Amino acid sequence: MSEFNTHRFCTAPLLDWSDRHCRYMWRLLSKHARLYSEMVTTGAILHGDQQRHLQFDAAEQPVALQLGGSDPQELAECARIAEEWGYSEINLNCGCPSDRVQSGRFGACLMAEPDVVAAGLTAMREAVSIPVTVKHRIGIDDMEDYPGLTRFVEAQANAGVDTFIVHARKAWLKGLSPKENREIPPLNYDMVYQLKKDYPQLQIVINGGINSIEECQQHLSHVDGVMLGRAAYQTPTILAQVDSQLFGGETGPDAIQVVEQMLPYIEQEMQRGQRLNHITRHMLGLFQGLPGARRFRRYLSENAHKPGAGPEVLEQALAQVTQAA
Repeated sequence: MSEFNTHRFCTAPLLDWSDRHCRYMWRLLSKHARLYSEMVTTGAILHGDQQRHLQFDAAEQPVALQLGGSDPQELAECARIAEEWGYSEINLNCGCPSDRVQSGRFGACLMAEPDVVAAGLTAMREAVSIPVTVKHRIGIDDMEDYPGLTRFVEAQANAGVDTFIVHARKAWLKGLSPKENREIPPLNYDMVYQLKKDYPQLQIVINGGINSIEECQQHLSHVDGVMLGRAAYQTPTILAQVDSQLFGGETGPDAIQVVEQMLPYIEQEMQRGQRLNHITRHMLGLFQGLPGARRFRRYLSENAHKPGAGPEVLEQALAQVTQAA
């Protein structure tokens, strides 16, 4: 498609889902996927528990931190901190439509203020040596469609940003909930394709409603990269096809192998005080569509949260699958 290939396949920043335990599992499935953290606000980093918000396993690399905020000084300071923690990229959230995010003046509402976004991205770029990128919608509310999108993109490109992750839906900030904003506004992939045609020098990554590797391949004939969110979370073994189908590498492990490879990680994390269910909650979809999937989910759901539950609970859940096979 172009000289860009750093973001050919990415997993999306998913609030409450794409934490470090989830990303560790995703990395087992694909060596080449670029992984994104949950959105972390500048306030949480500057005034909260940095260890909790920023810690990750080196095996997750390349991993990007997604920031929520709009104050250039705070964004620059958080970008510096993230670079010190070892992140490979800083991504600014200009796509989240929740009321809480709007009241904090970040997320999708920032699409109405392209100069504010550009100031923040400039400050971050000057503060770090790692790439700074932006994730946004194709528009918000009554913002005129393609001209509004190009005005926003041009302002950020003029600030030196060359990678844009575009959720191919408008966000309706008035009248729709965050969940409805993920489903009701119609997808407009053609608008994202047009963006790549008109700005070939930019790296354009498409996001929204993509559910299979076949769909990824279709999009990659028009843009530089694809980003999967809920599909990667709900059916994580999709990621096992990424390296072979999109990068010419080897097929990733199957679900049973992933469970086996997670056991040492779980043991190590539990020695550090983590609870089993905080890790295994991300594994419930591993056997989606396979015999024994329901029994696996049920066993983990009923037992992983119990006091004293350890790796043996995951082994027993796996036995539910192998008995059904």
